[in-house]
Amino acid sequence: MTTTIDDLAAWTDLVAGAPSIAAAGRAVLAAGGEAGALLATIRDDAPPRIHPVTVAIDGSGLYVFLLDSAKRRDLAEDGRFALHGHQDPAVPTEFSVRGRARLVPAGAERDRVAAGWKFEVDDSYWLFELRIASAILGERAADEWPPRYTRWSAGS
Repeated sequence: MTTTIDDLAAWTDLVAGAPSIAAAGRAVLAAGGEAGALLATIRDDAPPRIHPVTVAIDGSGLYVFLLDSAKRRDLAEDGRFALHGHQDPAVPTEFSVRGRARLVPAGAERDRVAAGWKFEVDDSYWLFELRIASAILGERAADEWPPRYTRWSAGS
């Protein structure tokens, strides 16, 4: 069975289905600042690529603006991604989501997200909503191992 973009969840679905994962995930992504996360993209004809990105949660979605680059082309051509928030060694909470990216066309949604973005974007930036298939939260104290993992899947 092929997963389509309609089978995946928006950020608000994660909030409704797993509020503690969403709250901790938001904190991890916010702590990452301008380089909020690492984005892994894939294509059938190439190995995975890892890219630092700025992400934002705006309205119902988790978003990323990208210039013309390998990561932008990967998302436009294939859409599959994994996003992992940066870890603070003092508070090593892990947060990651997997899913498919949805290109957001010019219009009200793109304008709203751009207006609140962390840096100035223009028409050369492509906006993608990162639709969520699954989310994982790993929590532990700095001196504790292994983490305690909590998982959530769209449609569960």
